[in-house]
Amino acid sequence: MTVDVGSPAPDFTMPTDGGGSVTLSALRGKPVVLYFYPKDDTSGCTSEACGFRDQLPDFSAVDAVVIGVSKDSVASHDKFKAKHELTFTLASDTDGAVCEAYGTWVEKSMYGRKYMGIDRATFLIDKDGVVCNVWRKVKVTGHVAAVLKAVQAL
Repeated sequence: MTVDVGSPAPDFTMPTDGGGSVTLSALRGKPVVLYFYPKDDTSGCTSEACGFRDQLPDFSAVDAVVIGVSKDSVASHDKFKAKHELTFTLASDTDGAVCEAYGTWVEKSMYGRKYMGIDRATFLIDKDGVVCNVWRKVKVTGHVAAVLKAVQAL
């Protein structure tokens, strides 16, 4: 399944760091940056998360909510957040249902070996719950700035 610009964002409720939970539909009225990343505490994922952390005041200035999603456990998210002083929500999609709904659970290939994994992707969801921008196969460098620019243009 894929989610395209102009389509309603698939709703979800996921457990989050700190023992909480997040429901997309409960965030209506605010833009939501929903970014999918492969694994806590790996180099690219850490760089991306720290980029969102460092720019969070700018996202907050336009009332945007940033949510990072991976299949890591809540306990793993808690450690990742503490280690890198992340100040936004990390949601745990251990069963992969949300990754499937957004089309980010894909076949990957490394050194000729094929495996399933999360395709680094970001979805900008407007205050009405409609997907207004999608970035797939994200390259970390410059990505947070591009997302911030799109959020500020809403």
